[in-house]
Amino acid sequence: VTSGRGGGAPGLPAPPEKPPAAAVPPAQAAFPGWSALAPNERRTRLLKAADQLQANSARFIAAAGETGAMANWYGFNVKLASNILREAASMTTQINGQVIPSDVPGSFAMALRQPCGVVLGIAPWNAPVILATRAIAMPLACGNTVVLKASELSPAVHRLIGQILHEAGLGDGVVNVISNAPADAPAIVERLIANPAVRRVNFTGSTHVGRIVGELAARHLKPALLELGGKAPLLVLDDADLDAAVEAAAFGAYFNQGQICMSTERLIVDSKVADTFVAKLAAKIATLRAGNPDDPASVLGSLVDASAGERILGLVNDAVSQGATLVAGGQCSGSIMQPTLLDRVTDSMRLYREESFGPVAVVLRAEGDEALLRLANDSEFGLSAAIFSRDTSRALALAQRVESGICHINGPTVHDEAQMPFGGVKSSGYGSFGASASVDFFTQLRWVTLQNGPRHYPI
Repeated sequence: VTSGRGGGAPGLPAPPEKPPAAAVPPAQAAFPGWSALAPNERRTRLLKAADQLQANSARFIAAAGETGAMANWYGFNVKLASNILREAASMTTQINGQVIPSDVPGSFAMALRQPCGVVLGIAPWNAPVILATRAIAMPLACGNTVVLKASELSPAVHRLIGQILHEAGLGDGVVNVISNAPADAPAIVERLIANPAVRRVNFTGSTHVGRIVGELAARHLKPALLELGGKAPLLVLDDADLDAAVEAAAFGAYFNQGQICMSTERLIVDSKVADTFVAKLAAKIATLRAGNPDDPASVLGSLVDASAGERILGLVNDAVSQGATLVAGGQCSGSIMQPTLLDRVTDSMRLYREESFGPVAVVLRAEGDEALLRLANDSEFGLSAAIFSRDTSRALALAQRVESGICHINGPTVHDEAQMPFGGVKSSGYGSFGASASVDFFTQLRWVTLQNGPRHYPI
């Protein structure tokens, strides 16, 4: 594992001894050996890494203060990250090619999936164990080696992942973790993507930065898998179980202070049941308290920092100043923001379109399924969505028309499992993480032929 702090100014070449430059050669050197391992040997090492990660859960939970998160969030992070490694391990023998009939007599034609080389993963801070592990696991299962650029806000956790994977016996140079000062990130990312040994890029983070990563990758002809921002809608149809919808909405909107890419930001409710739904949700919110994660009375923990609170409060104040009704919350002290619900939000307000990435949900009212669907799709984002209805056939028909990569019926927008295809559409990115869904991305498809017998040539 290579780790350390990098530096340098945009546009200037990185000195060779700096970590960004030093991280790629070990990965490149380790690639031939790692890619040549028998699939069951890679599986064995990944399974051991999963066990080691889970066994170190307490070390990750102790680091939760790095982002102000609750211990239960970090505990879940470790559990799911371990499962991501186990699922990746199960895929090492499932990376298949095919035999393709050829028109050339005696030609045996094959499509082979082979490892690409060095994969660059760029992970965020908000689900630091899950998302960093996801950036690593399937690339390794496919036979690649990895350089992980840690988040500037969770470098200790991301470094710990690299240490544990190395201690588990993956091998020298198989996973390389680098960290950097925030001001150096643009130059470091550009240099890493430009490095000829880096063959694939995956990024999880904001849409703004994702566009930059995508443009850099395109400039260097490197495929990029991008999982970006979201503004997840939860549709409540007029026949929904409102109590179930309220529980899902509260969890989806406020868990981890709404700092999850799938967080429920838009509650799109049929006017026939909107008043009852809002009253029930307000009562639920009254039982939720944000505070210092070490305070036993705190349920929701803290935002990542005070600047996040200032930004989110600005969105709330903008909506209220234009006539939105503040149903609950709206108080923010430093990085502690109470769960907030606004009703009567219109498309003139910033909160209608902008991702809050905080403990804020807005109620949008309309009548009829088609009107609800129009509101759901009136967004540049398209990551996760949910629909609540007692008529599952009706809900399924709507789900197929919601513009999102993920849609849950009678479940929350926040839901992740290691084996599921995870990705968005529109400004939420492209490509999918998750076991078999990412095999195509992290391998190179090659056409190989074997000629048996003589072949006719025209000259």
